[in-house]
Amino acid sequence: MDVFLVLVVKLIPLYALIALGWFAGVVLKVHRDSIAFLLIYILTPIVILDGMLSVQLSAATLSLPFFFWALCTVICIASFICAKFFWINETRNLAAFASANGNTGYFGIPVAIALFGTGALGPLVLGSLGFILYENTVGFFVLSRGTFTIRESLRKVVRLPAMYALFFGLFLRLAHVAPSAAVFDTIASVRGAYGVLGMMVIGLGLAGMRRDAFDLRLVGFTHAVKFILWPLLVVGLLRLDARFFHFYDPALHPVMLLLSMVPLAVNTVAFSVIARVQPQKASLIVLTSTIVALIVIPAYTVLFF
Repeated sequence: MDVFLVLVVKLIPLYALIALGWFAGVVLKVHRDSIAFLLIYILTPIVILDGMLSVQLSAATLSLPFFFWALCTVICIASFICAKFFWINETRNLAAFASANGNTGYFGIPVAIALFGTGALGPLVLGSLGFILYENTVGFFVLSRGTFTIRESLRKVVRLPAMYALFFGLFLRLAHVAPSAAVFDTIASVRGAYGVLGMMVIGLGLAGMRRDAFDLRLVGFTHAVKFILWPLLVVGLLRLDARFFHFYDPALHPVMLLLSMVPLAVNTVAFSVIARVQPQKASLIVLTSTIVALIVIPAYTVLFF
């Protein structure tokens, strides 16, 4: 119950931002697509660069982005194969893309701090980069294939700036280049804008939602993968590591497990706008998963932590 109350208190402002986004879309007629492009092409690469410059790196922690990128990729491909039994249109692409992703930033960071303290922030940021790496490579390609050809989808992936920001940040770390305090202050402001706009874009996606956007089959499919398959798979991998490999510090295990439990990624909405793949349905599944997570995460916390 304590964990549930902590989550509710931490997440009420996020739900308020969703409501403000809906208000902005319905009443103020704010254009959803402009916010989505701003998030993906401007704010996301800055946040990635900040993550690479801010955290302590080691062989284990540096592997976290690639561990979660590989896991996201495997789950995306498996979900895409399974989804063919439920859909024959672009909903299949949305289901695969969304199921393999997670809201590690807006949701994961406040929950991790509430559960584990600020010491969990560094590993969580690095793990989050793996999800961002996935959604800007394999994930976006699979999503784009719902509307575009292979060549057009590859061209869209190459134009995404997140990958370049990741490797540029790694280059600066290896070259021991440290930006000034003023630069870090500016980046902190951008990080705040990234969180606010990221939550508001869900509400913008819900604004004017049509009746056919309420796809309960899509909700069930994505939530089953996100809240059942993801945690079970990560628990299994971590137990193998604890028993045989000992690659990750046991202190990292709870953070890695938390990353597997977070709801569907907010950026699902922004990417679905860019790929022109049912952004209203994307908003619905992101919102419902964020509500479900209030119940699932406390239950898993009692079970595993």
